[in-house]
Amino acid sequence: MGGTMDDTRQRRRGDTRRRIQDVALELFAEQGYEKTSLREIAERLDVTKAALYYHFKTKEEILVSIFEDLTQPIEDLVEWGRRQPHTLETKQEIVRRYADTLTQAAPLFRFMHENQATVRDLRIGESFKARIHTLREIIVDPDADLIDQVRCASAIYTLHAGMFLLQDVGDDPEERNKAVLEVATDLVTQAHRGAGGS
Repeated sequence: MGGTMDDTRQRRRGDTRRRIQDVALELFAEQGYEKTSLREIAERLDVTKAALYYHFKTKEEILVSIFEDLTQPIEDLVEWGRRQPHTLETKQEIVRRYADTLTQAAPLFRFMHENQATVRDLRIGESFKARIHTLREIIVDPDADLIDQVRCASAIYTLHAGMFLLQDVGDDPEERNKAVLEVATDLVTQAHRGAGGS
């Protein structure tokens, strides 16, 4: 019972932090990362710069925190995948969950795609690439034929293509995402059959 006041304060602090991240990402997308200032973020939020400073000292801190929060599900997926048997069902579930993660973090991944220099400077890209390589290691069977290894790795990159390169394909984003997921799942399924999996 005594922890309720602290819990409420903690939740409020989390909500404010999330609002700052959302507004910052919005402004970064609208006018570019370089042209956005902390003052503008504070104004859009209708808070003082001091209130913003309480949570983040720099816009770099905001961007890194957005990246860490939105890519945590990838980390969780990697951990989950490591504990699972190397079955077709596991691989299909990894593909499905990763597709969900990309959809939920779409604004961040669009920002990363459009602001590659900033991403490189802040080393966010390296960290993201390392997570994707780990995911690839889990989904690719090292004993499989090369063509099946390529199929499994391509499943991950198919999901990325759906996020970045196929934005203008089809009228319905939900239908497009479903089609991309189906193709990625087919690749993993074909690779598994080729490896003589059940």
